[in-house]
Amino acid sequence: MADEYHHGVRVLEINEGTRPIRTVSTAVVGLVCTADDADPAMFPLDTPVLLTSVQGAIGKAGDTGTLAASLQAIADQTQPATVVVRVAKGATDAETTSNLIGTTTEAGKYTGMKALLAAKTRLKVTPRILGVPGLDTLPVATALTAIAQQLRGFAYVSASGCKTKEEAVAYRENFGARETMVIWPDFEQWSTASNATVTAPAVARALGLRAKIDKDTGWHKTLSNIPVNGVTGISADVFWDLQNPATDANYLNSNEVTTLINADGFRFWGSRTCTEDPLFAFENYTRTAQVLADTMAEAHMWAMDKPMHPSLVRDIIEGINAKFRELVAGGYLIGGSAWYDEEVNSATTLKAGKLYIDYDYTPVPPLEDLTLRQRITDRYLADFASRINS
Repeated sequence: MADEYHHGVRVLEINEGTRPIRTVSTAVVGLVCTADDADPAMFPLDTPVLLTSVQGAIGKAGDTGTLAASLQAIADQTQPATVVVRVAKGATDAETTSNLIGTTTEAGKYTGMKALLAAKTRLKVTPRILGVPGLDTLPVATALTAIAQQLRGFAYVSASGCKTKEEAVAYRENFGARETMVIWPDFEQWSTASNATVTAPAVARALGLRAKIDKDTGWHKTLSNIPVNGVTGISADVFWDLQNPATDANYLNSNEVTTLINADGFRFWGSRTCTEDPLFAFENYTRTAQVLADTMAEAHMWAMDKPMHPSLVRDIIEGINAKFRELVAGGYLIGGSAWYDEEVNSATTLKAGKLYIDYDYTPVPPLEDLTLRQRITDRYLADFASRINS
């Protein structure tokens, strides 16, 4: 006890002051696939498995189903931490769909894509870049959106079964979440298994490219207009021209469908989510909100249950503002600040052990529409003679 009698010297550690805040990891892929001949020890059914070397795991991913091809598509872009859930292929497509969506067993085990929810507890990572390449029919895609919302992740889904741009736009109307991006059409690639060009789900490439962008640039950069590795073509004709708004690509983008183009390499073209809320119209707006929410919350475990002196509140606010300055300096945000609002922090709430800290931020908008205003003038002829005779 600090107040008991002692004839000597005491040392009391005063652990006050701001704490550094570490940004949560975002380049973590969550992949749900089938592969009946995969190594069951490496990829047990309905169990999240963490891969730190995607390329190295392909040899045990089997030849059937979607697992090996999806891992290769990701590895072509980068080598991210990847959480894989392998599900059994059903006797029918409907049964496979049910296996992909999953459930909770009587023993409490999560199956299918729901097993991604157990990744943090089992593997100490949270998958945030989610996809079910080649198998994301509408029921699967809508279920994946729900998983993305629970994980504060983002779901990349295909316009499943759509043959035309009009069908893709109509398909997009099935979604309304800021955590979802619809992609149409797919890529093509050379298959070493069949020695032929085959259709390659664009979603698999989106997962790998998103992780690569997170690593190399940051979560404030959208998926759009970055070269994609390992593909040779696009599965449907898409008319695109950088200067012409009357194109297939512009039609798709204007209806919140991300498409594919070939311009100095194959690329995703489009940055919009499926929400009607303009605050989260862009992919990076949603991901910025998610990253900030998790980063700020997870960083303050240390403050829980400490005596709530004014100094503690100041330390929390100063720590958040220091993180905002770091993110602004790094180009991740335009601005951000935290403050203490006296109106919401009444004596009653403070007495109950409740503290409210407000903060706001401005995400970095992607340059989607650039207008160059060109003029013709004769003012550069005014000194024509002097330039000749000088």
